[in-house]
Amino acid sequence: MKPVVAIVGRPNVGKSTLFNRLVGARHAIVEDVSGVTRDRLYRDASWLDRDFVVIDTGGIDFTDKNDDIAKKVREQAAIAIEEAHVIIFVVDSQTGLTIEDEEAATLLRRSNKPVVLAVNKMDNFEKADLAYDFYGLGLGEPIAISAAHGMNTGDLLDEVIKHFPPKHELQEDDDVISIAVIGRPNVGKSSLVNKILGVDRTIVADMPGTTRDAIDSDFLRHGKKYRIIDTAGMRRRGKIAETTERYSVARALRAIDRSDVVVMVIDAKDGVTDQDQKIIGYAHELGKAAIVAINKWDLLVKNNSTVVKYDEEIRERLAFMPYAMICYVSALTGQRTGKIMDLVDMAYGQYGRRLSSSRLNEVVQEAILLHPTPSDKGRRMKIFYATQVGIKPPVIVFFVNDPELMHFSYLRYLENQLRENFGFVGTPLKLKVRGRNEAE
Repeated sequence: MKPVVAIVGRPNVGKSTLFNRLVGARHAIVEDVSGVTRDRLYRDASWLDRDFVVIDTGGIDFTDKNDDIAKKVREQAAIAIEEAHVIIFVVDSQTGLTIEDEEAATLLRRSNKPVVLAVNKMDNFEKADLAYDFYGLGLGEPIAISAAHGMNTGDLLDEVIKHFPPKHELQEDDDVISIAVIGRPNVGKSSLVNKILGVDRTIVADMPGTTRDAIDSDFLRHGKKYRIIDTAGMRRRGKIAETTERYSVARALRAIDRSDVVVMVIDAKDGVTDQDQKIIGYAHELGKAAIVAINKWDLLVKNNSTVVKYDEEIRERLAFMPYAMICYVSALTGQRTGKIMDLVDMAYGQYGRRLSSSRLNEVVQEAILLHPTPSDKGRRMKIFYATQVGIKPPVIVFFVNDPELMHFSYLRYLENQLRENFGFVGTPLKLKVRGRNEAE
């Protein structure tokens, strides 16, 4: 787990410019008008020996308390403040201290988080005394910077990392298998977690929104250590009205980020909804092992073909992640809930699986014999060799004569051959293509 740094301030003070400077790339849109950034933007950064996550936020605008967009931006910034270990408060040396700066400073003091005050647009450091006006905010010593030119940003980061928790406090236990239970509100996530734990660890009520936080519970099973995270239900963005619920969704997404395996809970009566696709799609993009638990199965009227038809429907709706394992459970009666942990063990084992290079290349060469590599204008792609370069999820690189000749359909064929020979059930596979020169 990495420390989190949130960049906040009123509109057009240079927050996104500073964000781009810290992450070393132009990720945030920068324009000389206020209000360009609205949602939170997350990127990894590092300074000295510390890696951390930077959040760029929209400008906190207090001038129109009734403006819906400004209100939403303030809520997004508030969520970023809630998540952060340290806050960089950016102000503008050219406009000087404003009432909006003072109101934002009051908000930050209430957060009880460490705040580093950055006085931006200080392009002429002979006028550095302009920064002294900002002592009045009561946030400590102002640090004069120029985000556009990178001046003094090193001093700023020196101050930021002083407030990071010690590394040992942030380290996850490598022996613990982390499971995030995710899904829409009221699909039975907390009931399922309680069944797995064998105790009522989380509150269960027959109404959506009972769980407001991501709740961690550690337990032992067959000598293995697990951490199961019960998350708040995630509904469509347009239906999220309360700021508290926005915090809950942010924590749920962070829970997915720090998990090894996700258990996606789906209501059997509803099937896979569009929102279900979006929720588990987030886990898929992060490369997490996945299990789909169809809950409330006991409430469905079934016949001999119900499971087959349901399987087909789920596979069709979740076609982007065919590796996900499916189980049908009832958190209310406990039906087949014990099987979920067996599937977690299986998925986690495949998630961290390593292949020998010799066996991997044997399978690749057999696949080429069965289905020759693609060609274009008389030039055929050659796969020189393949090698596994990572786990969690498994990452396999193919070195070829020309990466442009690799068609996505052939890459999908190779993935299918790897799964047919090695399994990899429950886990995504990341396949990469590199030119021969890159290998050298």
